[in-house]
Amino acid sequence: MFKDPGLESDLRRAISMNEPEKLLARFATLTRESGTPDEHAAGEYIAERLRALGVPVVVHRPDLFLSIPERSEVRLKPDERVRLKPLEGALDQDVVIRSRPPAFALSTNGEEVAGDVCYVPAQYAGGTGDLFDTPMAAAAAPASDPVAGKIVLTEGYSMPGTVHAFERRGAVAQIFIHPGADIHEGICTPIWGAPTPESLARKPRTPVVCVNAADGAKLAALASNGGARVGIRTWLREGWAPCLIPVAEIRGSEDPDEFLLVHGHYDSWYVGIGDNAVGDATLVELARVLHGARGRLKRSIRIAWWPGHSTGRYAGSTWYADHFADDLDEWCIAHLNIDSPGCADATAYEEVMWMAEAGALCRESIADAVGEPATGMRPLRAGDYSFNQIGPTAFYMLLSNIPLAERRRRGYYAVGGNGGSPTWHTPNDLPPVASPPILRRDLEVYLTTIARVVNAPMYPFDYAAAVDEIAAAAGQYRDRAAGEVDLAPVIDDLARLKQAILDWRAAAERAIATGSAVDRRRTNATLRRLARILVPLNYARGERFDHDPAVKLPVVPRLEMANQLTVASAERKPFLKTALVRERNKVRAMIRAAMREVVLAHEASV
Repeated sequence: MFKDPGLESDLRRAISMNEPEKLLARFATLTRESGTPDEHAAGEYIAERLRALGVPVVVHRPDLFLSIPERSEVRLKPDERVRLKPLEGALDQDVVIRSRPPAFALSTNGEEVAGDVCYVPAQYAGGTGDLFDTPMAAAAAPASDPVAGKIVLTEGYSMPGTVHAFERRGAVAQIFIHPGADIHEGICTPIWGAPTPESLARKPRTPVVCVNAADGAKLAALASNGGARVGIRTWLREGWAPCLIPVAEIRGSEDPDEFLLVHGHYDSWYVGIGDNAVGDATLVELARVLHGARGRLKRSIRIAWWPGHSTGRYAGSTWYADHFADDLDEWCIAHLNIDSPGCADATAYEEVMWMAEAGALCRESIADAVGEPATGMRPLRAGDYSFNQIGPTAFYMLLSNIPLAERRRRGYYAVGGNGGSPTWHTPNDLPPVASPPILRRDLEVYLTTIARVVNAPMYPFDYAAAVDEIAAAAGQYRDRAAGEVDLAPVIDDLARLKQAILDWRAAAERAIATGSAVDRRRTNATLRRLARILVPLNYARGERFDHDPAVKLPVVPRLEMANQLTVASAERKPFLKTALVRERNKVRAMIRAAMREVVLAHEASV
């Protein structure tokens, strides 16, 4: 692994908390809801500080498609069954239950949707990696489905897969019980970024609201003991809104056309200190430090702040992916996402997201920067990872967290940021959530990692490790499809590709050791082209330059339907087999394309 101890040490020593603390103080006065004056003020503040620091910055001004939740009403209706079977501690019959609608839920604009409550018990997410799972209770549809025509009540966050599953089953409205005393803001559309005519059909079609644990438990008790009837109203603003995207660039000294994209969102729920003012402060300080060291950086770094993350399903980063696709495709080395670093008590690196090929880079960078071990996990289909279908390698999203054992001791439930604190997406996400000493430590991790990416003669990504991850999943699909569709050729193809990558890499490292700029650029161009094949193969189901829905995807999503063969009906199975054969052919073609890149590069390097 390439390291430059002198540069890395100098970058870490250059960190100052002056700019981060000023930004946190300013952002604590702004409710940065996308498309609003406060968010515009935050975007302008970022651009002004960069200009004052001498950092080149461009501010893009796109219109983004957003959904802004205003309010909702859940009213428990008088019902004879409730009166006949009163429950100690139950909600009064005519009470309005405190609730919030997630972004992109159907707005009834004051019209009431009334119905009987059907309670469907579900388990809360066990950890960060489970947040986007669709519970079996939502997906299962009995022959005589009690959900149809009812208002469904269930535990969990209003994630797109779950909302869609209940809509398929005929629910007329949905109530989600959050696990704590607070209601966490969120978004329930699966559409990633701005919709297309085709994806518009995926928009949620029902009103959706969220309630806290105590009110949800009382409502569930009523529904389970004699029944409950509620009326739901929702008010949301939906449409196109002008937003700002500041993008700074620090030009490299040797290969300036090649760039690492470093990014995070600056919109928020409420003042959003932990999600994501701390990330925005980090990005500004990274820009300051890296600009000061620009003469020692060999490749370029772009630093971007996104709007529309929370109310547009990553609308800002998706707009950038769409409008700078050629640049990203041709020259982007990788992208590094920064969300919720530097939060109080977040001293552990136990759930750090990275793609397999970046695992060694991330583990060693964290260990060398702050002396802590790190445990990785596969990146979720979340967190402004809007570039998977273009294909650059990606790493980080959440970084430091409150240690898992401590979260369990405190009784914390799984959330998607704030170091694991239940302040996430609530009005309690206030200045005490930030920890300047921990933010400084996370800055050291980011700077160490960035220096290794932009200055390594050969990009520090091990695509043989990515092939191993793909092959392990393909082996499981092969076993499940046994006797139906032959996936063994995929395994054989991947074995040959891995060996070809290993052979080429050894030859390329010898060639680069001579110091030839031509060999260096040619080798890294091959790595970029290899990523453009293997990242979509590993992380995407749709076509390149499209955006898959925001639902959890497995390794090699194109082959996932192999899991359905063993449980499919006799009538359905032939159609699944036909589809799986076609997906197998696409996968094998992608592997052949990767093999061609590696073989041609190997021939040129020996």
